[in-house]
Amino acid sequence: MASTNDARAPGRRRVLGLAAACMIVAAGLAACDRSPTPAFRGIDVTGAPYGRELQLTDQFGQRRTLADFRGQVVMLYFGFVQCPDVCPTSLARAAEVMQRLGPDADRVQLLFVTVDPERDTPELLREYLAAFHPRFLGLTGTPDEIAAAAREFKVYHAKVPTGSSYTMDHSAQTYLIDPQGRLRIVLKHEQSAEDYAHDVAALLRESASGG
Repeated sequence: MASTNDARAPGRRRVLGLAAACMIVAAGLAACDRSPTPAFRGIDVTGAPYGRELQLTDQFGQRRTLADFRGQVVMLYFGFVQCPDVCPTSLARAAEVMQRLGPDADRVQLLFVTVDPERDTPELLREYLAAFHPRFLGLTGTPDEIAAAAREFKVYHAKVPTGSSYTMDHSAQTYLIDPQGRLRIVLKHEQSAEDYAHDVAALLRESASGG
């Protein structure tokens, strides 16, 4: 006669086997549930139905479109020269990004679109941007052209009276456009130069690999 322990052995083995199988399935589900590490630190807007066109004039009088910068990553920012803190901070960060990128900075172009064309003359844009980086380009145009560019990139801007003068409210994000001329990433003002450089470098690598 088989002992009680022997009689229960097959049942115990089935329970242990089932438990082991459940652990394997659970581990597999956990592995499948892991979210992939994001390629970018900014907001990925690849395929967005906006931010496709730009036609303005730079501080040297040359007409510019996004097609002029194919092969480069474009950092696009809207602001104005008399902006007290947000714009200088953004441009200083962009200059740091260029420094962090080293030789790859030759494949990057900062475009600063003024939302205050009334006061931001080409001469003023030349002087202002040169204080941050010698290759930064400022873009201006008629009020209608600036309004069209802002609409294209969903940028808010408004004139705000201040006594006998005025200031400008405006969106503070930076757009990254890849070497194929496609809007890809929106970076927040609060993000660091390291975040910006990370995403610019990612677009450069993607382009070099045929992406």
